[in-house]
Amino acid sequence: MKANKTHGNKEQAIKDAVSSVEWKDLHQLTRGQIAYNLILPYPFLLLSWWFASQSWYVLACVASYLFFAAAFRQAHDGYHHSLGTGKRTTTAILLLLSVLLMTSLHSIRATHMAHHRDPLGDSDIEGSLAKVSWWQAMIGGITYRFDIYRQGLRLSSRRNQKLAWLEFSLIALVILVALVLTAFTIPAVAMLAQVLMYHLLTMMLANASVGIIAVWGVHQDCDETLARTERNPLVNILTFNLLYHVEHHLFPAVPSNHLPELAKRLDAAAPHLTDQHVLPDISAVTDFINNRWNKIKDGAVLDN
Repeated sequence: MKANKTHGNKEQAIKDAVSSVEWKDLHQLTRGQIAYNLILPYPFLLLSWWFASQSWYVLACVASYLFFAAAFRQAHDGYHHSLGTGKRTTTAILLLLSVLLMTSLHSIRATHMAHHRDPLGDSDIEGSLAKVSWWQAMIGGITYRFDIYRQGLRLSSRRNQKLAWLEFSLIALVILVALVLTAFTIPAVAMLAQVLMYHLLTMMLANASVGIIAVWGVHQDCDETLARTERNPLVNILTFNLLYHVEHHLFPAVPSNHLPELAKRLDAAAPHLTDQHVLPDISAVTDFINNRWNKIKDGAVLDN
């Protein structure tokens, strides 16, 4: 009872702090922004496939990361219907992305919405990795993904369950096709198999790493806020605004396009909610290194 009361008081304090932040104007998207949201991941996908076909795997991995991050953003905005598209188009996008990302986005959507209803609470399986150490979050990425699937199916409506099972079936079909193609020696088919196998492996690896980056990284040690955020402009460009996470939790209807502007408003109105960043600043890194070095020196002195 005491824990629930404390949690309720925390939520009310956050609501009071952000009550003066204007955000409804940020809900709207221009046609150009909608087009950007729809196109964003796919040039990186095609680029990664071309690099893989040439066996330039380092460049292919860079392009695959950019595709995965951009597609993750597109799917995330799709969960919240903030792409600027209708429901049918959003459903089609999530189906397509499920096959390309090799993960069932409709099952994940169910647990993600539960995550927003009770962030880091007892029923929040998506946020569960934020409560463990970094190494547990890293090695638990694969089992965590299957836990999300099971819980997502349990939480889903019948329609959402059907869509999730369709996604699982399509993913299995793509894997089967890729394995069959590896048996052919025709140059064009062999190249296609090479690209497909590369894509499957990189997407599986990326999905296994989501927990440490997109859950633990943005939610760990958040005692006074719902989540962390980021202010490094280069990092935010390379993550397509996904690390403006406390902003997203406070105003989930705001599209990713407008999160930088929302961050400025939140910094002005409630800076105590945005002072926990995903990446440590230089001073924090320096302090950590100095502390570790001093402990090593003290241990060496004691041994002597």
